[in-house]
Amino acid sequence: MARVALVTGGQRGIGAAISETLKAAGRQVVASYAGNDAAAQAFTESTGIPCYKFDVGDFDACLAAVAKIEAEVGPIEVLVNNAGITRDAMMRKLTRQMWDDVIDTNLGSCYNMCKAVWDGMSARKFGRIVNIGSINGQAGQLGQVNYAAAKSGIHGFTKALALEGARNQITVNAVAPGYVDTEMVRAVPPDVLEKIIARIPRGRLGTAQDIARGVAFLTADDADFVTGSTLSINGGQHMY
Repeated sequence: MARVALVTGGQRGIGAAISETLKAAGRQVVASYAGNDAAAQAFTESTGIPCYKFDVGDFDACLAAVAKIEAEVGPIEVLVNNAGITRDAMMRKLTRQMWDDVIDTNLGSCYNMCKAVWDGMSARKFGRIVNIGSINGQAGQLGQVNYAAAKSGIHGFTKALALEGARNQITVNAVAPGYVDTEMVRAVPPDVLEKIIARIPRGRLGTAQDIARGVAFLTADDADFVTGSTLSINGGQHMY
């Protein structure tokens, strides 16, 4: 049977590309979403990938959702923590709620979801986990203290959990996308976007498929010697 892969936030943007790429690679893919029922239904109808609605920032909701998915589809052996939000503001306007929302959804979700699948992966002696970080978690970004902190935390989380998983053949890696041609980036004013692209050595925005191909590599059965790594896919914009 095909390995079951769960992609959080997997029905839009980068998440949708990851879901479809993993399905093409032979995985039995399930996507999660938070609120847009119509978009989730349209995605399922067009791809055949089922969507489950739950809040990745809610620990109990994650446990319940994983139990439901595993009962209805099968044991989750591939997990992609892609779900994320932004609540951008300069520090003087950044509220505690904006901080908590981003930390809980972007970073807390990695703990919630990994905790929910960890015992099963350990018992089966197989697991592939990929956490989606960001170039802004590596380099920082003006007005994104909460987002940068969450994404930076993902990179440390990934390295520490990789050490725990190694003995049970669970790999834990991260992908750090640069600026990708998604709805969020297309909403940036044209003059600002032009300046962003000018700082990318490859001279273009990334595509969702660029990111998805990296995830497919890290979640492959034979990628078992790659763990604790962060794969930067940013067109050369940030190197370290």
